[in-house]
Amino acid sequence: MATQDLTIILVHGAWGDGSHWQYVIPELAKKGYKVRSVQNPLTSLQDDINKTKDLIDAQDGKVLLVGHSYGGAVISGAGNHDKVAGLVYIAAFAPAAGDSLGALLGRRAGSGGASIYPDPKGFLWIKYDEFHQSFGQDLDEERALVMALAQKPIHGQCFGDQAGEPAWKTKPSWYQISNHDNMIPPETQKEMAEQLNPKKIIHLDAGHASLASKPKEVSVLILEAAAAL
Repeated sequence: MATQDLTIILVHGAWGDGSHWQYVIPELAKKGYKVRSVQNPLTSLQDDINKTKDLIDAQDGKVLLVGHSYGGAVISGAGNHDKVAGLVYIAAFAPAAGDSLGALLGRRAGSGGASIYPDPKGFLWIKYDEFHQSFGQDLDEERALVMALAQKPIHGQCFGDQAGEPAWKTKPSWYQISNHDNMIPPETQKEMAEQLNPKKIIHLDAGHASLASKPKEVSVLILEAAAAL
């Protein structure tokens, strides 16, 4: 598929927004692809799927969806859209039908979970002074500070909502595992990746925020997926 016929839509995860992709976006754009980065409300899984579908609707031609972390659950649902040709998971959840993210996290504990706390309205935050170690210990201090202080909370409902039929059952997928992830344990990532029967799995020596700490390597995988569609 020619680059001008494909839009790459990047879907952020919890505790962030579309700017989490700021180091990946230039790598993709300079290869000639049209790139968009969604801004999801993080209020429920269905809300975020709907917002992502709105952005898919606005594109001409086919779409490659890329999801980081919680964004993997979003692309698994939104990927059933007719325009979506493939899915890329970046240290991401890849739930099967009926799975909740809370149940997937319940398989084994990640050390970062201890840094999460709820506010009175049911939104979950990461403790500011523990964000660096929990979310991306391989980031430099300044980058981690900005991500921590600008974090966008996610509603607890997102971890209780059950996933519908996943797009990865019928569409090609790729998966990047972060070997030193403190939020989604690498072993859990490996289990999810293998059930996708993906075109390719890569491992990076990275924390959870691999899209910021290893943007070139992440971009290479996304570009490989885009070229295969």
